[in-house]
Amino acid sequence: MKTMRVVALALLALGIVFTSGCKQHSPKEVYYLVSNNMGLSYWQTAAAGFKKAAAQYGVTAKVVGPQNYSAQDELTELQHAVAAKPAGILISVSDIAVLQPEINVAIQSGIPVITMDSDAAGSRRLYFIGTNNLEAGRLGGRRLIEKLGGKGNVVFFSLAGQPNIEERLKGFKDVLETRPDIHIADVVDIKGDARIAFDKTQQLLAQTGPQKINAIVCLEASSGKLVADAVKRMNATDREVIAWDVDQGTLDAIKDGTIDSTIAQKPYSMAYIGLKALDEIFHNPPKQLDRDYSSDPFSPYPDFVDTGTSLVDKNNVDLYIAAAAQAR
Repeated sequence: MKTMRVVALALLALGIVFTSGCKQHSPKEVYYLVSNNMGLSYWQTAAAGFKKAAAQYGVTAKVVGPQNYSAQDELTELQHAVAAKPAGILISVSDIAVLQPEINVAIQSGIPVITMDSDAAGSRRLYFIGTNNLEAGRLGGRRLIEKLGGKGNVVFFSLAGQPNIEERLKGFKDVLETRPDIHIADVVDIKGDARIAFDKTQQLLAQTGPQKINAIVCLEASSGKLVADAVKRMNATDREVIAWDVDQGTLDAIKDGTIDSTIAQKPYSMAYIGLKALDEIFHNPPKQLDRDYSSDPFSPYPDFVDTGTSLVDKNNVDLYIAAAAQAR
């Protein structure tokens, strides 16, 4: 009887070991999402996706970053995240020159790093999850040609130094090269401040004659609504406006006809997939984290996960408005 009791206790202990071994996740596992301009609805949507994946896995999600546009403040948040030695970091890169060195420090410290939304391809990050921004720019460029009838002057509102914005602009330029009668009059760096876009739009809309601006393209999320507000104030409804992303103000302006269209991304998907990818790497780490996997034909990681884009106009804007309402 004593022998049977010992065997039973041994089996029970073994079962406890197996059970605890199978429990991979813990709230002590902390994952960071680091970005910029966190007050934008775009990043609130991304944060929701990140936290949803964390809740499903039973791990801890921390979303950090400045409320305004500041690469230096984002760097500070990244440094704090690295110092906390988390299970992984998902980051949108506002400025490669500022953030790339600290991304490399994180990798060298054994912390998995994946980029989302805006990449740092020259860094040691493992891979990028987000939009094919070059193709998204080309999609917008084709729409611009259609709306202008192949001729006119266009101004772009941009963010200097941010990789995804520069890729979008290049996509537009690739398409516009085929239409010499469409002229890029200016590329304006709004420095992350949508009020600059509003003020500049009022100045641009006042131009007449050969200098008349026929279209304005917003390459980032924050300026669409304020550009639409300026167009309404100036009663310049003959101008074309193409925006970026699907915040409520942009969707409402498409609905009332002030904005022609916008390019929709999937920030929720980027962040949701990003946390799950980091979790997989944390639990199944590669033999060497600090390695250039982009040039490895046997890499366990992709170079790029494309979460997709679409063009939103009056034909489908109601679907996006309904989806946004359902997500609240």
